[in-house]
Amino acid sequence: MKPEETVDFHIKTAWHAISRMYNQKAADEGFTTSIGFVLININSKEGTPATKIAPLMGLEARSLTRMLKSMEEKGLICRKPDISDKRSVRIFLTPEGKRKKEKSIETIQAFNHSIREVVSERELEKFFDVFQKINQIIEKEQLKSIHPQ
Repeated sequence: MKPEETVDFHIKTAWHAISRMYNQKAADEGFTTSIGFVLININSKEGTPATKIAPLMGLEARSLTRMLKSMEEKGLICRKPDISDKRSVRIFLTPEGKRKKEKSIETIQAFNHSIREVVSERELEKFFDVFQKINQIIEKEQLKSIHPQ
């Protein structure tokens, strides 16, 4: 089977192209795509518990810890004790973090708008259905490796 005949080849090449595009836009603003995704996952008004961000993004907690430290040093976020649970820490956006979050959202919305100008709603529904099935297959494969029969 040739690489271009495999599903993962097309997913990987599309994601790399999207990632390069997002990274270029983020670099123009002085941050990275990864930081943009973290900013998007932080509630602008109430903050977000630090423990909730990594699972939202599919990251390991230790990877996120380094990124949050970097974001704090850049003045994008601040950490505050959770009012309802003193053992927990909430992550809040600074004014600059809110501005970068808005830029991230605008970039994603503009890209999705461009896609919707070319791809019909019916085609997108099929696309999302196919990806849902692909994710189900991935989950089954992961379960097989965790619980071999």
